[in-house]
Amino acid sequence: MAYNGDSDPRGDPVPTAVKLLVAGGFGAGKTTFVASVSEIEPLTTEETITTASIGTDDLTGVGDKQTTTVALDFGRITLDAQYILYLFGTPGQDRFWFMWNELSEGAFGAVVLADTRRLEDCFPSLDFFERRGTPFIVAVNEFDGGHRYGPEEVRAALDLDPGVPIVLCDARDTRSATSALVTLTKHLISVAPTTV
Repeated sequence: MAYNGDSDPRGDPVPTAVKLLVAGGFGAGKTTFVASVSEIEPLTTEETITTASIGTDDLTGVGDKQTTTVALDFGRITLDAQYILYLFGTPGQDRFWFMWNELSEGAFGAVVLADTRRLEDCFPSLDFFERRGTPFIVAVNEFDGGHRYGPEEVRAALDLDPGVPIVLCDARDTRSATSALVTLTKHLISVAPTTV
């Protein structure tokens, strides 16, 4: 999703839009991450978890989670007059994964949030992006009371290639979440094909 070379009716150049995804398992902190970095009030599709989800959504290890994303989260960051980042948070539960193909269309890369309380929940995200060839980083969202693991311990547990960056973050903290996006941006630059 990159637009450049055009101009608006006043002759001003249209900024380049860079689409990034924020993915991960159910309750990993995707909505919180998008909200903490977005310069606009984020669009969310949060719905209350009801008794109808019993037997469908596994709430083990996600504390007192009361809501869930049923379609997407959306936020925006204007870097400068030339570049705007559009962030799309994916839904975490299996029953909403049909949204992922649409959301990932045109995405440059992704942040996969890993929750060490339920680390196995990020495997579907990793598999999805690996199959599509979408560059990604893993951001370990360090929840209060959760066990702390070093990046290389997480790499071994997730069987990640050495070239996939892993960062520790707190999705609630703007600077921490922004730092994860900076890491993703650097990674995207490092893996971009060079033109001669």
